[in-house]
Amino acid sequence: MKAVPRPFAWLTTIVVVLSSAACGPRDAPGLPAGAAQAAPQAKAEHPAAAVHAGPRIVFLGDSLTAGLGLPVSAAYPSLLQERLNEAGLNFQVMNAGVSGDTSADALSRLDWALEGDVRVLIVALGGNDGLRGLPAEQLRDNLAAIIERAQTRGITVVLAGMEAPPNYGRDYIVSFHKVYPALAATYHLALIPFLLQNVAGIEALNQRDGIHPTAAGARIVADNVWAVLKPLAERATSAGSLREKAGERGHSGS
Repeated sequence: MKAVPRPFAWLTTIVVVLSSAACGPRDAPGLPAGAAQAAPQAKAEHPAAAVHAGPRIVFLGDSLTAGLGLPVSAAYPSLLQERLNEAGLNFQVMNAGVSGDTSADALSRLDWALEGDVRVLIVALGGNDGLRGLPAEQLRDNLAAIIERAQTRGITVVLAGMEAPPNYGRDYIVSFHKVYPALAATYHLALIPFLLQNVAGIEALNQRDGIHPTAAGARIVADNVWAVLKPLAERATSAGSLREKAGERGHSGS
């Protein structure tokens, strides 16, 4: 019998706590019960974002993105906002992570997440699909719908991979794993192979539930995303500057 590949090993103990912790239980449809409650918070904290904020990078995810168990400032999207600022890349990060969300849940709230001048969408979903053993085909279809809707709006999409727990069998693990590179190839996306690379399965980098990163773990997750996001943000900034200059020339010549 072949050993389960290491990326899957971190999920071995998750099924034990799925009913109580998972990636955040829900109190009511569409609302998270864990920390952050990102969907309503995102609107409350950025009330003008949908109308006249600057260019945005949206992180669409579950409790791993919301930063369950961490201060808002320690969640990896917040850390990436700091890095963008330090690099002189003028983007507003929106954390659209909602604890407990499956890919279907995220698809159902996609429109509000894409409000405003969204230039880049980071799709970091699948953890709860895998924990619940939902069909890999359903995950694929939901992610494809999210990607297509964003690309129709001219938004650059980055896909972050996730892995399935080993208790559902090797066939499920493999089919789940293949969803992400296949979608990246089909839609020509930048791919983060595994969001929790170098964090999953390392006790010191995870909270007591064994699922959610500590502050130190979140910094490594930010590293994983930054390696892909930085060049995209730089290109998007350059393209935006060129469009502005072209618009200025057109206006002066009219």
